[in-house]
Amino acid sequence: MSAAQDWVARRGQPLRGSLRVPGDKSVSHRAVMLGALAEGTTRISGFLEGEDTRATARVFEQLGVRIETPSASERIVHGVGLHGLKGNTAPLDCGNAGTGMRLLAGVLAGQAFDSVLVGDASLSKRPMRRVTEPLEQMGARIGSEAGGLPPLRLAGGRALHGIDYTLPVASAQVKSALLLAGLYAHGDTVVREPHPTRDYTERMLAAFGWPIEFSPGFARIEGGHRLRATDVQVPADFSSAAFFLVAASIVPGSELRLQAVGMNPRRTGLLTALRAMGADITELDRREQGGEPVADLLVRHAPLHGIEVGGELVPDMIDEFPALFVAAACAQGDTVIRDAAELRVKESDRIATMAQGLRTLGIAIEETADGAVISGGRLRGGAVDSHGDHRIAMSFAMAAQRAEGEVRIGDVANVATSFPGFESLARQAGLQLDAA
Repeated sequence: MSAAQDWVARRGQPLRGSLRVPGDKSVSHRAVMLGALAEGTTRISGFLEGEDTRATARVFEQLGVRIETPSASERIVHGVGLHGLKGNTAPLDCGNAGTGMRLLAGVLAGQAFDSVLVGDASLSKRPMRRVTEPLEQMGARIGSEAGGLPPLRLAGGRALHGIDYTLPVASAQVKSALLLAGLYAHGDTVVREPHPTRDYTERMLAAFGWPIEFSPGFARIEGGHRLRATDVQVPADFSSAAFFLVAASIVPGSELRLQAVGMNPRRTGLLTALRAMGADITELDRREQGGEPVADLLVRHAPLHGIEVGGELVPDMIDEFPALFVAAACAQGDTVIRDAAELRVKESDRIATMAQGLRTLGIAIEETADGAVISGGRLRGGAVDSHGDHRIAMSFAMAAQRAEGEVRIGDVANVATSFPGFESLARQAGLQLDAA
């Protein structure tokens, strides 16, 4: 965990230079998982050294997988094959990682042994029924607390069968859990989505040699094949780059280059939204890295204006909404967010938490059930609470760069879950940010 529990942020310098943010969290989780289940040795470079991804790696070590760390951001995973995991009577601790818990539920549903998945206080309040119910339709048996909350108790020795399932709410995590369970299922597992979500799992399954058919909003796999080890180069995390994209857009005089950012089209909705608001962001040196498209992003300050955000764009930017709220607060006019009810069941209720904090800083914002109406204005200083939500904390650090007074941000230790080294990288870019 980060040593800092609170931050004090204030208006700093224009953001300048060239930065590389840490590796993509979603890709890092999946690389460890598939590497563990593959036959052979998988080398991962650019691995995110965050609490969430380390928690996933520790779970697989508990299950008998040897994972080496030759240097920071590198992992060597000695795969045990699809049926080589060994049961562990101790709880498997996912920490704060919703991705880790949901995807592990899919993997563990098909094992011969019983497992218990636990998490920290925040994760223990996050609903898991959306993933446990379809897994049970596949034949899994999963116990949980009232309301479908963790811990999850997975019974071993269950014969899984493929299903044709349409997700009621678009979710890459639920889709991925079903596809991972489908590795162990008899017959075909088909997942259909109301809106396409990020396809990291599909791309990586193909890279590890598993036959898979997928297109936006659709995926089909057949059980009974093998995963073959491969090397994975993890791109820089778009969600981490998002904070700097917003900060450089709103701070006059900024010109910042973000290196080798993952540009998966199901992940870059914020880029579309910011450009619609008037942001000046250029893609340079587009290329492919480990099966994923990447590019350098050059962002310059530009005046922003309010827009409407909803519909099919929402799943492609679900993790970036806290940063978008800050852009909207600094834009001219109103920004209307709709169709984003999922934000209420993230690490915090992100609609309520961002609304509370922005009001403290002088911004007019009206909450709705599935979004908000944010009226751009002048940010003042004040004390805001991130409620232990890493993305909220980093978003308010960016907002402070336009505030007329000091902003104190409470409960920031969980930033280490997704963005280790954020404070030093932010200061390197020109932000005024200190531990309190």
